[in-house]
Amino acid sequence: MSDAADLPEPDRVPGHPHPRETRRLFGQGAAETSFLNAWVEDRLHHGWLLRGPRGIGKATLAYRIARALIAEGPGEAEARLFGQDSRHVPETLDMPDNCPVATRIRAQSEPRLAVLRRGTNEKTGRLRTQISVDDVRGIRRFLGLTAADGGWRAVILDAADEMNAAAANAILKMLEEPPARTALLLVSHAPSGLLPTIRSRCRSLDLHPLGPADLAAALVQAGAPVAEGDAGALALLAGGSVGEALRLSAGGGVALYGRLVALMGGGRRVDRAALMALAEDAGKRGAETVYEMIGRLTLTLVGRLARQAALGGTGPDILPGEAALMASVARTPVQAAHWAEAAGRVALSIGHARAVNLDPGQAIIDTFLDLDATLAKARGAG
Repeated sequence: MSDAADLPEPDRVPGHPHPRETRRLFGQGAAETSFLNAWVEDRLHHGWLLRGPRGIGKATLAYRIARALIAEGPGEAEARLFGQDSRHVPETLDMPDNCPVATRIRAQSEPRLAVLRRGTNEKTGRLRTQISVDDVRGIRRFLGLTAADGGWRAVILDAADEMNAAAANAILKMLEEPPARTALLLVSHAPSGLLPTIRSRCRSLDLHPLGPADLAAALVQAGAPVAEGDAGALALLAGGSVGEALRLSAGGGVALYGRLVALMGGGRRVDRAALMALAEDAGKRGAETVYEMIGRLTLTLVGRLARQAALGGTGPDILPGEAALMASVARTPVQAAHWAEAAGRVALSIGHARAVNLDPGQAIIDTFLDLDATLAKARGAG
């Protein structure tokens, strides 16, 4: 759409390339091949639901699909994309560097592509929390225009989970009465929350968290190479999400997680001096990002302790000291229950602190004093 360049970018990790600018997709060959198979077999669906955790490449795949479809133009698309043998399936949807469609999409000037995402509140100038029916009406106007040469058009909805009820019903109407030669590409981080009728009218492509090698390659492409030896830890801490890994990498997340592990004192008790230092760092002016990351990583640590205790083993030592901590307080089902309860309390505490704007340093102190009590319970249950 012509006004795409004026939209805010809720779907970009600040300081890094947007999915429309991302050239390669790592670790999602199965989903890409599934789409290519449907194309070559003349089974292209009008609606595609790209499912999986946030930040693993769903939007990147949506833009790759849109580029390839639009670049084919009218007529027998398969014959040109796949050569003389229309049953041949290439390995990727890679496009040439000089592809004019790719250039226009990067510039947000491709007339055959519409992107639906959260807009801004005209009164406050801030991003809205939902995609509204007014946003969808703009897509309806786009779909009402007839392509001059009969080629493919694409609509990328990122993310479908952010639609309000009216917007979801409007999208459902489009899926029930799909325009000819138009692909609706719905990106979803939590597809179970979508209307069942939307899910049933789309063909699903399942994407999965990335392993260390693919994650490291994706970070290099995004301009954030991983320090030697950090790839495995970053992949685990980020849950295989490139987006989360970019945030962790920018904020020194691996080192920060190491501080949290050390803070737990090997399962004996929370190190008070280290806790005071962490709280001081989080409470400094301009340290809001550090505070947010401490909250996420604390939940990650407690969640890993709960899962590992339920499994009954020490698990991988992603950072020095974590395996020893697990061996001390995360080995039995009873310990798992203690850590699961603690995870719930930590999540509530973080949410409450954010809602009422509590002092970050004090919020961290309160959280880890609660975890200190959990350490005592877990030791007693071991």
